[in-house]
Amino acid sequence: MIRIPASALLLGVAGLIPFIWGALVTLGYVNASIGDPASGGYSIIAATDGSLLMIRYGGIILPFMSGILWGFATKAEGNQSGAAYVLSVLPAIWWFLMPGTDAPGALINLMIGFSTVLLLDLAFQRWDLAPPWWMSLRIPLTIVVLICLAIGVWA
Repeated sequence: MIRIPASALLLGVAGLIPFIWGALVTLGYVNASIGDPASGGYSIIAATDGSLLMIRYGGIILPFMSGILWGFATKAEGNQSGAAYVLSVLPAIWWFLMPGTDAPGALINLMIGFSTVLLLDLAFQRWDLAPPWWMSLRIPLTIVVLICLAIGVWA
């Protein structure tokens, strides 16, 4: 088994926290606010809107993943270089064009986007542009993200 660098694993798992938090809020297990807003506490977003939390955070992370792929594309050469650069920006363009007009639509579009990123990750891995451990990290992270987003859609 390929060893995932500790910092990448730690940051990847930490990046799941807003998705998991949003799913738990959606299911009614936790409240999205920190402290009591009436007493000066800070509300992250509407206290009962886990979907909005996941949409806002997912809308940042999906284009971020395009940036990761762009970095991998810098290692490509020749015709592969052009294809890699074009493919790397697709998730960001997807989110720009397809944010959704309601929460379920936005969550479904994020699910499509993150699923596509996983397929692109696999392509970049097969082209030897991603590190050898990349898919060992990306697959479980993406599964958790997709489950959380699905909870937002169907809860």
